[in-house]
Amino acid sequence: MPGQAVAIVIHDGVQALDVAGPQDVFTEANCYLDAADRYETVLVAADRHPVRASNGMRLLGDVSVDDASGGFDVILVAGGPALPETAPDPRLVEWVRAAPWHSSIYGSICTGAFVLGYAGLLDERRVTTHWQNAQTLAAKFPKARVEPDLIYVRDGRLITSAGVTAGIDLALALVGQRHGAEVALKVAKRLVVVAQRQGGQSQFSPYLSAPADPASPIARVQDHVMANIRGRHTLGSLAAAARMSPRNFARHFVQEAGITPHEFIERARVDAARMMLEGSDRPLKSVAYDCGFGSADRMRIVFHARLGVTPAQYRASFRRAESV
Repeated sequence: MPGQAVAIVIHDGVQALDVAGPQDVFTEANCYLDAADRYETVLVAADRHPVRASNGMRLLGDVSVDDASGGFDVILVAGGPALPETAPDPRLVEWVRAAPWHSSIYGSICTGAFVLGYAGLLDERRVTTHWQNAQTLAAKFPKARVEPDLIYVRDGRLITSAGVTAGIDLALALVGQRHGAEVALKVAKRLVVVAQRQGGQSQFSPYLSAPADPASPIARVQDHVMANIRGRHTLGSLAAAARMSPRNFARHFVQEAGITPHEFIERARVDAARMMLEGSDRPLKSVAYDCGFGSADRMRIVFHARLGVTPAQYRASFRRAESV
C-alpha cells in the first residue's frame, strides 16, 4: 500500500461528483507531497462489474469488497440520489460495517451517510448529509445526531459531509489536517475553489428554504426581509406584512419554509454578512450594522454559534486562499 491509501465506496446510482471531487483533491495534493507520502485512491465496489452513476456515467471499481481486505488510511462512502429511499447492496453494508477496524478515518460524502446508518455506524454520533435528506436520515436512524446545516462534521474518526460539492470541502479538510493549511489552500486554488469552507459553515443559503409558490404571502415576506436586511423585523411586523395574525403567520411560515421566521432572518443576515466579508474590507462594525445585527459583538456571537468561526476568522480564510 502507498503512504496514504484512500478507499471510496461506489455503487449503482452513485453521484459521480461524490467520487470525482474528493479523488481530485487527493490527486492534486500529490503535487505538493513527497513520493512516500502521496495519496492513492482505490474505488471499492460490490463486485468487478461496472456501476452506472446517477448521471449515466459508467464507473468500474478497482477492487471488489471480497478483495479489499487490506487496511486503508481513509474510507469514504460516496452518496447517490436513491440512497435515502432504497436500501444499499448488503455486500457493501457488510464491508462498510467493518470500516472502523480497517481504517484510521471513515465516513461518507452526501447521502453515503445512509449506508453508514444501515451499517450501524451512526448511533450516538454527530453527522451530516445533503440538506434535503437530513430529516429522512434522522427519521431512519433516530440514534444519530444529525446536523442539517453543516458542510462537514468530524466526530472522532468518523467524518461526514453535506451534499455533493461538500465532499471537496471534506477532502480538503483531511489534507489540511495531515499536511497543513498551506497545502490544502494550494489544492483549493488549483481546483478553482475560492476557499476551503470551514466545517461549521452553513451548507445552504436562506433562499433554499423559500416556499414552493413564489407568489405566496410567506414568499413575499421573505423577499421583504432579504431586501431590507438591515431593518428590525419582529413577528408582529412580518405578520402585518403578510396580512395575518402573528400566530397564523408563524404557523404558515413553518409549514411553507420548514423553519421559523426568526431562523430565516438569522440565516439571511449571516448569508448577507458572509458575502460582504468575502468581497470587501469593510470594518466588521459596518458589516454588522448593514446586515441587521446591530453590533459587531452580536454578529460575532451569531457567527460562532452558526458557523463555528468568528467573522474575522471567516474573512481571514478568504485572504489566505487569495495569497496562496
